[in-house]
Amino acid sequence: MQAISSASPSRAGVLEQPGLVVASRAMTELLAMAERAAQSPAKVLITGESGVGKDVVARFIHSHSSRRLAPFVAVNVAGVTETLLESELFGHVKGSFTGAYRDKRGKLQLAHRGTLFLDEVGEMSLRMQALLLRFLENGEIQAVGDDQSQARVDVRVVAATNRNLNELVAAGQFREDLLYRLRVIHLHVPPLRERAEDVDALMKHFLALSGRDVSFSDEALRALRNHRWPGNVRELRNVVEQLVWLSAGGVVGVEHLPVSMRSEPGLLTTVKDRRRKIADLLYDALVKQGASFWEHVYPMFLARDITRHDLRQLVRRGLRESRGRYKSMLTLFGMSSRDYRRFMNFLAAHECGVAVREFRDGAAAADVSSQAPPTYAVPAEPTAVAH
Repeated sequence: MQAISSASPSRAGVLEQPGLVVASRAMTELLAMAERAAQSPAKVLITGESGVGKDVVARFIHSHSSRRLAPFVAVNVAGVTETLLESELFGHVKGSFTGAYRDKRGKLQLAHRGTLFLDEVGEMSLRMQALLLRFLENGEIQAVGDDQSQARVDVRVVAATNRNLNELVAAGQFREDLLYRLRVIHLHVPPLRERAEDVDALMKHFLALSGRDVSFSDEALRALRNHRWPGNVRELRNVVEQLVWLSAGGVVGVEHLPVSMRSEPGLLTTVKDRRRKIADLLYDALVKQGASFWEHVYPMFLARDITRHDLRQLVRRGLRESRGRYKSMLTLFGMSSRDYRRFMNFLAAHECGVAVREFRDGAAAADVSSQAPPTYAVPAEPTAVAH
């Protein structure tokens, strides 16, 4: 048994600040760069996978800047519909739409002289991108329903995303001029699997918050350290909280770990190619290792450990295998045939549905090619599927 105590002193080389625990060289260098960026008024773009702590880095920048005494205002772009996002950022005047019973100040006004943090900016619509770009160029805001611009505000914008914005620009889904405006300084937060030193330090920190002394079996510690942590720091915190309260007698064995971490290799454990997309790992877990969509993928989506983009890519993989048939995909993803309506409603509600025509057209072309006489047959090219 190995004990990890809430009373354990910080190890040498571990940087601990409110809400921030760092032991790896990669994160130490990143924070040094973030501290230098904080001294500048330039806009900052923070990239990294979901759950790595991009919001923590944003707050670190604000707290080390000359604006630290002014407000830090955060807006989750993905959590607000386009119609409401405009009102959320720029405010609205009374009577501008149904439910607008009074004038409301937007987040930009509330963040005057401070910092506005735009989380998941890659999910912003093209229309909202144009409105944001206009603000970044002149600093003026115009409330929804107002006929003229209001006073200018002094706000530093820090944005974050788990998407590849260059790919979105190439696909016509993100404005290139806005990308250049936001990415004056670029900070990339590495995933937890690439900074193993932080796993132990973060475990100690989260255990200290619980106030309990917990011992781990060697097998449990090995599983925790080898886990791929697709949900990164957010997943680690959830796992530690679960283990603290579910382990009997303060001793954590491998049997107390989440199902996805018990086997070796687990459903989403370390793989040789660390650049493989989350969607590929989820697909392998569902199709090759018997995981269930509702028990494994669905909770990760609700916890924001995976994004709508990841889910769409997973659906595309399934449709390619099922030749464009959603019903056939149910079995592939470990669901009952009775779950068809629930699955389709879930995809529709979160805008994760994928059109099936390209997959069915490809299947039809392959069938026609295979039935043609050998003398005239021309091998059909595989249908290209974007990932």
